[in-house]
Amino acid sequence: MSQSFTIKNKYKILCKDAFKALDIKAIKDEKFDLVVTSPPYNIGKEYEEKLSMQEYIDWQESIIDKIIPQMSATGSICWQVGNHVDKASILPLDYIFHEIFAKHGLLMRNRIIWTYGHGFHARNRFSGRYEVVMWYTKSDKYTFNLDDVRIPQKYPNKKAFSGPKKGQLSGNSLGKNPEDVWNNIPNVKSNHIEKIDHPCQFPVGLIERLVLSLTNKNDLVFDPYMGVASSGVAALIHERRFKGIEIDKDYFLLAKKRLDACLDGSIQYRPHDLEIFDPNKKDGGHRKEISKAAPELIFSKNEN
Repeated sequence: MSQSFTIKNKYKILCKDAFKALDIKAIKDEKFDLVVTSPPYNIGKEYEEKLSMQEYIDWQESIIDKIIPQMSATGSICWQVGNHVDKASILPLDYIFHEIFAKHGLLMRNRIIWTYGHGFHARNRFSGRYEVVMWYTKSDKYTFNLDDVRIPQKYPNKKAFSGPKKGQLSGNSLGKNPEDVWNNIPNVKSNHIEKIDHPCQFPVGLIERLVLSLTNKNDLVFDPYMGVASSGVAALIHERRFKGIEIDKDYFLLAKKRLDACLDGSIQYRPHDLEIFDPNKKDGGHRKEISKAAPELIFSKNEN
């Protein structure tokens, strides 16, 4: 029997297999404005059953086939993946998933490279330190709030040296486009402020940037493999609504705890616009204002 929790106009989560849950009215009763998730990578983690590559592709395609019709006409889908590792050989999963999304006629807007500093140390190849966020839309009409996710200019005092704006600041006063290589959002390891009992925990900041840029307030965010609900945290703290599915009961209960902490104001997370901690800089290089979106945020000075 599946388990579910609902806070009206805030969140609805189900503890159930994603394929089955996607047929339930509670999930299907409203279109998704943003689908954002990180599916199992089929590398034998404790929460997944390792399949043959073809079985894995078929399974993932069956899920995606159910999700796409539930997206709003102006909606986005962000599928975050890494590499499938089989002994010494790797297979980039984004290459495989792109074929599935292309069958549905989705339009790829970005292939975002997320780089981070900690992970497994390889012996026979260079250690992997990146994953990919594949961003697709259903049409050319979609939400993109660039000003909400701008980051500080590299040269904030740079001025135009010629033309009608000579002598004026040449950069956008709100900051620059964060581009498609994101290197200031660390992965969640032992000393990270968000770390709880999950082996592959999504950093909230990674999803936060997607939520802010690809949705508006009160939009619906959906995650079919929510784990401990980092995507839900990112949605709720910015006044979006959330639906999520998780098959593991322990992770499901941790997810509920985190979502409720968002609603009572006790959630702790690291925002997307916080610089990487640098012990050689004053205050680690962190700005005094922690985040425009969440000035009340609590974070660990020692986390990376």
